[in-house]
Amino acid sequence: MDLVSIITPNYNESKFISFAIESVINQTYKNWELIIIDDVSTDNSVEIIKSFANQYDRIKLIQLNKSSGPAVARNVAIKEAKGRYIAFLDADDLWYPEKLEKQITFMKENNLVFTYSAYELIDEYDNSIGKFAPPSFITYENMLKTCSVGCLTAIYDTKKLGKLFMPLIDKEDYGLWLKILKKINSTKGLNEVLAKYRIRKKSVSSNKLKAAKYQWKIYRNVENLNLIKSIYYFLHYAYNGIKKY
Repeated sequence: MDLVSIITPNYNESKFISFAIESVINQTYKNWELIIIDDVSTDNSVEIIKSFANQYDRIKLIQLNKSSGPAVARNVAIKEAKGRYIAFLDADDLWYPEKLEKQITFMKENNLVFTYSAYELIDEYDNSIGKFAPPSFITYENMLKTCSVGCLTAIYDTKKLGKLFMPLIDKEDYGLWLKILKKINSTKGLNEVLAKYRIRKKSVSSNKLKAAKYQWKIYRNVENLNLIKSIYYFLHYAYNGIKKY
């Protein structure tokens, strides 16, 4: 059973972090390590994390010396990770108990190096408010049109891809998926709901105007698309954004 390294950035998530950690502890797939990177929190979330780390030696806390943002935090953890597989779980999200077992099995059976799954949408009070079902097959071009991979569902194989890090941009997870798909061109995902993504009123992703600006910057400054291609993919992004949820 291959080791899975789970990457969780934390910043002032005392309200939710224990639930995220417990969802990892409750996994039916037992060979994992959870690396939590604290980005200079000012609440008591570090104390909560330490209480778990004292009970489970597979839970590791790394505390940054200065506030650096989620991309830097995740990259620090990826550098420290010892697992063949890298998985991501944000501090306010949750996994279903069979998430790792089903997804790792799916990857091995289909010889896949990067996969994702469907996920449930919940609010700040744990109420279910919908579901996101990604396409079962995506390409690099598909991903330029819309991000079909929820960060909390993504897993990649370092044995075949090497360690890949998130670009230091807004929407850094999306930037990493594009980087991976440039290498492999296409992949498959599970249509089964295996995680819970928390929608929060003040989250960056909830600000549609900011998200649109970040998307445009990715086309022009990260993927280096010309103006015509950028407009083409941005129109697809806007259309998909309207119907996504």
